[in-house]
Amino acid sequence: MAIKYAHQILFFLIVVSLCAITQADTTVVGDDQGWRFGFNYAEWAIQNGPFYLNDTLVFKYDPPNGTTFPHSVYLLHDYWSYLRCDMRRAKLVANPIKGGGEGFKFVLKKWQPHYFACGERGGFHCRVGLMKFVVTPFPRCQTW
Repeated sequence: MAIKYAHQILFFLIVVSLCAITQADTTVVGDDQGWRFGFNYAEWAIQNGPFYLNDTLVFKYDPPNGTTFPHSVYLLHDYWSYLRCDMRRAKLVANPIKGGGEGFKFVLKKWQPHYFACGERGGFHCRVGLMKFVVTPFPRCQTW
């Protein structure tokens, strides 16, 4: 069993050694729609992927005012929290004010799933407003 894992680790190290850190991309979440209620971000992520390590996601949304509802950006704990829009163990990464101007920038630094959601109204925007998506960044390999 230990040999099997050693082979997997060796294979991973070889693949990673063939990869080089290249120019990272910056992508506005939702493109010209920004981060808003009612837009299907799960579909957007599929259509705009794949995403790579060190890419930057930019969340643009209006700060709270008399005519808009506030939005935020949370990282959900796991897949089940994502499916249920369960905000109990979620981590706030951008409050309602951070999306204005140039937007909130999140760099994909870890090779793991990132479950994003709007946490406003106790997860209502996530559940009903489709304001959630998942991204798993890949290593960016240099082509020869």
